[in-house]
Order: sequence, then structure tokens, then C-alpha cells
Amino acid sequence: MERAVSRTVRLPAMKVGLLTGGGDCPGLNAVIRGAVRVGSSQFGHEHVGLLRGWRGLLQRDERPLTRDDVAPILTRGGTILGSSRTNPFKSEGGGEECVKAFADLGLDALIAIGGEDTLGVARRLHDELGLNVIGVPKTIDNDLSGTDYTFGFWTAVQIATDAIDRLHTTAESHDRVIVVEVMGRHAGWIALESGLAGGAHVILIPEVHASIDAVCERITKRRERGRGYAIVVVSEGVILEGGSHEGEVDEFGHTLLAKVGVGERLAEEIEEKIGGEARSVVLGHVQRGGTPTAFDRSLATRFGARAAQLVADGNFGRMVALTGDTVSDIPLSDAVSVLKTVPEDVYHRVEAVVAGP
Repeated sequence: MERAVSRTVRLPAMKVGLLTGGGDCPGLNAVIRGAVRVGSSQFGHEHVGLLRGWRGLLQRDERPLTRDDVAPILTRGGTILGSSRTNPFKSEGGGEECVKAFADLGLDALIAIGGEDTLGVARRLHDELGLNVIGVPKTIDNDLSGTDYTFGFWTAVQIATDAIDRLHTTAESHDRVIVVEVMGRHAGWIALESGLAGGAHVILIPEVHASIDAVCERITKRRERGRGYAIVVVSEGVILEGGSHEGEVDEFGHTLLAKVGVGERLAEEIEEKIGGEARSVVLGHVQRGGTPTAFDRSLATRFGARAAQLVADGNFGRMVALTGDTVSDIPLSDAVSVLKTVPEDVYHRVEAVVAGP
């Protein structure tokens, strides 16, 4: 349900830009559709899409978005607007160039759909430069503060869970250890939820240190009980003993992960320490692809509709958020102030189930 909004004065019709930044995510098109349908039918707004995230704003690269344009996109994965990891504040004067581009395009408001980095830019443009910006939280990692869930997360969890289900049968058939590497650079929500739902025997997340020896001991105990196979789910951001995340960084300062990921390294360590076959499966970008689940379609649509309402109210500098079953909004500054990571006590409660016989 959405929190009721009382309006006494309706702002004039506006030209509203929409952009999608960062990694693609199931449900992006549903947000675009929800915002355009509500914004045009209820408030008479004109909508344009800015192509490839903040790069589209800087390059004045726009396309019209009408109700007809967005009618068929509810179930489509990816984003019809394209995306990039462009950071306007990476270069001197980039923020001021965004303000100039905003005026050149005749925009009255902008709905930025993205994760920590995209919304961090949105926050600065609003707080420091006065642009009329609304944020919509997108990330399969579910690591944005102020919202119970981000759209795209449960689709990624379902994809990972489906893969784990299939890997159980081949692992059991050959008495293998299979390490499943899922996404999650800083937050282990996908590993936690998919590992729990998929019946994994070990779950490793970036927030909680676990030694390779402890993992091997868990697998050895399973073998002593006559269970010769094991499924290990690990977030891509886990650092093994002796490892690090040092390397090249992107425009937002995030270290690029190694091409040989933690899953492959962990499988090699397990095979060396306790013998038997150990294989790794990296799910990678398959977790971002395809049609969103029913929950994410619904949530994304509700988020888009709420963003349109915030624009019409002139309530800028806010991010749409889900609390319980209610869609409301919070200050953008609250949303990007700190990452929402897995609390250690939550992890250990899940581990109590996973570590059982």
C-alpha cells in the first residue's frame, strides 16, 4: 500500500527527465513505465529519457517517453534508456555542467534511478547545486539504506536459487564440492538469501570473516556423515586469507574485482586441502538479466508511481523507499550515507540452519 498524499495545490505541468545509472537490473523498465504513466495521465507532465545515465545528461542526449513508448516494457529486463557508470563529479566543473545541461534541455525535474553511486550524484546535484531531483533505489545487492528492499534484488536471488537447485543434483551425483560465486561486492544479501533458499552447506559473505580451514572442516564433517558433496555459496566481494581488493578503480572509486574470482580460488584451495573434486560456478551477470519476478515488477511500478507523485508535489531531494508494505520516501542524504550490509547476528542465525546435518 502507498501512504496517502494530501494535495491542495497542483504544480504546473513539467518536463521531467528520467535516467538509469550503474549496473542494469531487472525492474528498471517497470519504474520508467510507472513514472511516465502516472506523471502523464495524472499530472500532464512531458517525459524524456536521458540515455546512458549521467552521460546522457552531460551530452544532452535525450529521447521522448510517451505512454505508448512505455506500454510494452513492463516485463523487459535491462533498461530501454541504457546505462553507464559515469560520475559527473569526477572531472572539475562536472556538477556545474549538469546544471547547464539541465537548463539547455528545458528540464523542470529529474528522476534518477540507480544505486549508491547514481543516487550519490543525485544527492549532490540537489543539495549543493539546487537541481530538482528525485531518486529511485535500484540495486540487486539490496545495500541501500532507508528501504527494506530495492527492486531487482529478489529477481537476482531467484536466479541464484534456481542455479543452486540444479547444482545440487550434479554435485551429489559426482561427490563434488561446487562453489557458487554470486554478486555482492560489499554486501552479502544475495549470498545469504539464495544460500538459505537453495539449501547451501556453507555461505560466505564480505561482512563476516570465515577461514578456508573452517570451510574445509565443515565439508570434511559432511563426508564423515556419509554426505560426499557440498554446495558453498560465496559473495564475489569475500577476501580470502592473503588476498586483497587492490587494483584499478572505476569513476566512483570502487576497486575492480579480479577476473579470476574468489569462487575459483576457493575451489582450488578446497581441492588442495581436503582432496576430492571441487569446481566453481560464477553466476555473474546472469543475475542481472531477464524478466523481473512478479514482486519486483510490482515494487518497481509502485516506486515509479511514487516518484511521479513526488515530482508533482515539488518534494525534491527525496528517495522513494519501501517500509514494510508501504511505499513512502526519505531524504536522499539518508539513503546514501551508509551502505546497508548484513548484520553479523542475522548471518549467524542463518548459519545455524545451514550448518546443521
